[in-house]
Amino acid sequence: MTPVDASQITEQIYIAAHPKARHSEQVLAWNVSLVICMIFHPPPVVYWRDPFRLVWLPNFDSPHLPISLSMLKKGTREALPVIRDGKSVMIYCREGRHRSVAMTCCALIGLGYSADDAIKLVKEKRRVADPEVWYIQERIRKFEQTWQASIPPE
Repeated sequence: MTPVDASQITEQIYIAAHPKARHSEQVLAWNVSLVICMIFHPPPVVYWRDPFRLVWLPNFDSPHLPISLSMLKKGTREALPVIRDGKSVMIYCREGRHRSVAMTCCALIGLGYSADDAIKLVKEKRRVADPEVWYIQERIRKFEQTWQASIPPE
């Protein structure tokens, strides 16, 4: 069987390109409990069921329809407690280049990374990732601004 096209970004975050149902055992071996789907096409049924939990944030990879900040915040809010609980998150889109990369960078920002550090890490860990394409980078940087503004001062 062909393995899923995926890259481990941190110990607990993976970016993938459209995993199929047949990849679920491999995904499970990564300790993934949360799957975040960033494509419009419905995810395989296996990812809707235990032991997985699915967050479906359907959107298009288009500069004309940017990923909404509310979707990026929802995905980040869902991912952070899973990561803090020691489980893993798999974030995917069609090719693992733009939408999943944006969502991963936002989750990293939620974990305390700067946008620059998140972009650099994702580029280092996933060769095909393109977080610097203008409409993806804009979303990541806008998310960083709004996320930091929402954090109460210590």
